[in-house]
This record gives sequence, C-alpha cells and structure tokens, in this order.
Amino acid sequence: MEKQLKEEYYHSVINELNAILDAESDFILIMSTINAVLKSKFDHFYWVGFYCVQNQSLIVGPYQGTMGCLHIPFEKGICGRAAREGLSQIVEDVHADSEHIACDSKTNSEIVVPVFNNFNQLIAVLDVDSTQTAAFDETDRLYLESIVNRHFKEKALTYNLNFS
Repeated sequence: MEKQLKEEYYHSVINELNAILDAESDFILIMSTINAVLKSKFDHFYWVGFYCVQNQSLIVGPYQGTMGCLHIPFEKGICGRAAREGLSQIVEDVHADSEHIACDSKTNSEIVVPVFNNFNQLIAVLDVDSTQTAAFDETDRLYLESIVNRHFKEKALTYNLNFS
C-alpha cells in the first residue's frame, strides 16, 4: 500500500477510535474496538488481536481472524520477542524468522506492538498478521504505537487482569 494512502487510512482509524474510545476505560472494550476498526479498514490485515500478559507469558485476548495461538511464552515467537524486548517487531517474511510460531500457515508477514499501561507495565501485545509478504513498515509501527499508547498507556484502565 502506498504510504500516503496508508496514512489516510490510519488517520481515519484514529479519528474513529478517538470518537468511540476517548471516554472508555474498560480494557476488553478497548481491545475489541481497536481490532474491529483496524480489521475493517485494512483489507490486508488478515488477523488482528491482542495477547495479554499473564504470569510471564501471553494468552490470547480479543481478536478478529482465524484461530490464534492460545498461549505464547515470552521466550517464543515474534509476540514473545516483542514482550521480552518491549519493542515493536516488524517481520517481512515470518517463514524466514526462526522465532516465528505458525499459528496459521497463511500468515506471511507480521507486526507486533507492545502495549503498556499508565504505570509503564507491559500488559499485552497487539499482533497484526497479513497473507502478503512485507505488508508492514515503519508507517504501520508509528501509527499502531500511537493508537495503543493513546488508548492504554494514557488511561487508568478499569478491567483488572493479573499482570504479574
């Protein structure tokens, strides 16, 4: 997707999410809404979802797409790497990455963005997969990080998961 068009889509996503979620503080509602809006705006987003931190591993949370992995240890997968390092991961070809966990064989590229709460604790990762190779870039990273920061890090969330 051309950068200018991608940015227009993200501006539309951000405006829609802000209108819906600015007064929202429920963790599950925020995750579910972000998934729905992103999946509806970007045709090449094959799987969009959150993995929530629980006991030093990730468990699947709200998502849109095919069945996701249920449990991901921090030591495994692209999602685990994002959780371990606290940094977004862009993988152009998941089949060339030795840490990739094949939850769905149709996935060819992936971006994973760590999600922090207002105490700067890792609470989840946002995982977006595509059937296209090299579907994600720095533009995606910047906008997705902005979205999760606004709706998770800048708010006191009311849904209490065990984040230990």
